[in-house]
Amino acid sequence: MTKYGDRIALLREKQALTQEDLANKLGISRAALSHYETSRREPDYDTINKIASFFHVSIDYLLGRTSQPDNVLDQEVRDFVDQLELSDEKILEKFDLTIDGKKLSPDEARRFIAFVRAERSLG
Repeated sequence: MTKYGDRIALLREKQALTQEDLANKLGISRAALSHYETSRREPDYDTINKIASFFHVSIDYLLGRTSQPDNVLDQEVRDFVDQLELSDEKILEKFDLTIDGKKLSPDEARRFIAFVRAERSLG
């Protein structure tokens, strides 16, 4: 999945804008835009909306939910993408979860979930 920062940088470069130019047009600092483009920080909703409006693309495109700039996902698909619950057995059965291009077995997926839960309990 493409990171939102990559999409923002690509759109900016296609319009031959510097970070300074785009930051000024959006009303944000150049440093903030730089952090967004490198995915070190996530833009808030208002900022991501401004970016989408400026470039005439959907928020779904900026967030990497779709590869079509003007395509908006329906609410059911958006909810699925935004809140994928890996501990749901139906999800594990229906979709291939992969790491490094290799499908996780159901047992590997369960161990992964157990690992994350253990890490969270320590923090």
